[in-house]
Amino acid sequence: MTEALLVNYQTHPSQYKHINLAFDGEIATLSININEDAGIRPGYKLKLNSYDLGVDIELHDALQRIRFEHPEVRSVVVTSLKDRVFCSGANIFMLGVSTHGWKVNFCKFTNETRNGIEDSSKHDGLKFVAALNGACAGGGYELALACDDIVLVDDRSSSVSLPEVPLLGVLPGTGGLTRVTDKRHVRHDLADIFCTSVEGVRGQKAVDWRLVDSIAKPAVFKDVVKARATQLAAGSIRPVGVKGVELTPLNRTIAADALSYTNVTVDIDRAKRIATFTVKAPATAQPTDIAGIEAAGMNWWPLQMVRELDDAILHMRTNELDIGTWVLKTSGDAAAVLASDATMLANKDHWFVRETIGHLRRTLARMDVTSRSLFALIEEGTCFVGTLAELAFCADRAYMLALPDDEAKAPKIQLNEMNFGFFPMVNDQTRLQRRFYEEVPAMEAARGAIGKALDADAALALGLVTAAPDDIDWADEIRLALEERSSMSPDALTGLEANLRFASQENMLTRIFGRLTAWQNWIFQRPNAVGEKGALKVYGKGEKVQFDLNRV
Repeated sequence: MTEALLVNYQTHPSQYKHINLAFDGEIATLSININEDAGIRPGYKLKLNSYDLGVDIELHDALQRIRFEHPEVRSVVVTSLKDRVFCSGANIFMLGVSTHGWKVNFCKFTNETRNGIEDSSKHDGLKFVAALNGACAGGGYELALACDDIVLVDDRSSSVSLPEVPLLGVLPGTGGLTRVTDKRHVRHDLADIFCTSVEGVRGQKAVDWRLVDSIAKPAVFKDVVKARATQLAAGSIRPVGVKGVELTPLNRTIAADALSYTNVTVDIDRAKRIATFTVKAPATAQPTDIAGIEAAGMNWWPLQMVRELDDAILHMRTNELDIGTWVLKTSGDAAAVLASDATMLANKDHWFVRETIGHLRRTLARMDVTSRSLFALIEEGTCFVGTLAELAFCADRAYMLALPDDEAKAPKIQLNEMNFGFFPMVNDQTRLQRRFYEEVPAMEAARGAIGKALDADAALALGLVTAAPDDIDWADEIRLALEERSSMSPDALTGLEANLRFASQENMLTRIFGRLTAWQNWIFQRPNAVGEKGALKVYGKGEKVQFDLNRV
């Protein structure tokens, strides 16, 4: 794909076209002010604060800036600079002209960003108030639902709505439907009315139905919002009077078949449809105390590495759709990774370390929900230890090279406390808990192995890897496994992997991703939505939608 067509997830507030950030002590205001003529792709206008992927890229970046560059912020007010409209959701005309893959990837990234809002609230003390100063529909309301508190202006016209079913022939599956029930606890019959009406719900009824937390007349709306943001800030664990860390641009090079950063490389084999991700251990001495970590700032290895890995995942997921298998590798000094982990563990309550751990948590979770086959190869010279061992546990399969006759060269895997709760998946399980179905003997055996450098036989005995071929069989076994994977239906594999990666424990987020992967994936391809007379195709044209009335 040519660079001109690439989606670039790197941006900066000076480049924003749609988002405004303002700071007032412990409260930040993130205002939506979408430029209707600045869509990420041609062919539509972003009217009424409707959004596309470009808007969500700015939203994601703005949240990262608040997390790292403004640690003094304890609550964020999310509002609009447009008169009488908060956000009308995903741009319908954009959806109408987009490919199926674009729509699904757009919806996934959108929801990951909203999950990130909830993740920061839960783990890092950053709270959010949605200040709905006007009409709030579809994805706009889904953004509000991700916040801790929702205030709706009571001006007799502003409402909240999820009108996807009656207007578009699809469903609010990017989190709205699920958050209405699982998070807001809207009674199911009231939710049925709400999700099948175009006009939505306003005023006191919105409070009574639990769709919003509070309403306020226009004259006092800003005061009410500020009071609620201040109240949320009072309970935050974010620091006071400290300096943030600037997120400077990543050092990235894009070639025809490769992507390279300081600590991460991606090599693409187009003939085999395989991308090999290699994450490198620290190459230089890392700080061991807070003063050193703060001095390193953005160049602190855990933060620099995870920013690069996150960008690589997003780049490959959006720009390389036909590269169906990702091979995960590591390289470098395992002791350096373990030392970095020890520093993180010793300083885990410091705001900067906590935010870095949060970035790692969200990035690993992004890997989990990516619709690509993931194979980890634990070879000579690798460093799947501690935090980087999580990459092997993300994988659908992990192959570890056995070198019984050369102990010095034999690869090792090593666990530490980072593998036991710091990086839960979206279903709140650790990857080891998922792996072993939380069965006590297996979990105790894994915990008992903390600090031990495990060779292939030991790792296989503990169930930490899938197979352990020796050096005679290694090349053939890996080749056959990858060739076999590439021959299978990508659609079938996406469904298989999504089910197997989240096995026994469900929660709101797994239901959101399940509905996104299955229901939304299916409905977005049905003629009732995208056929020539489907709802998405005729919307805004004055034509009448024609539904196939068979229930499937």
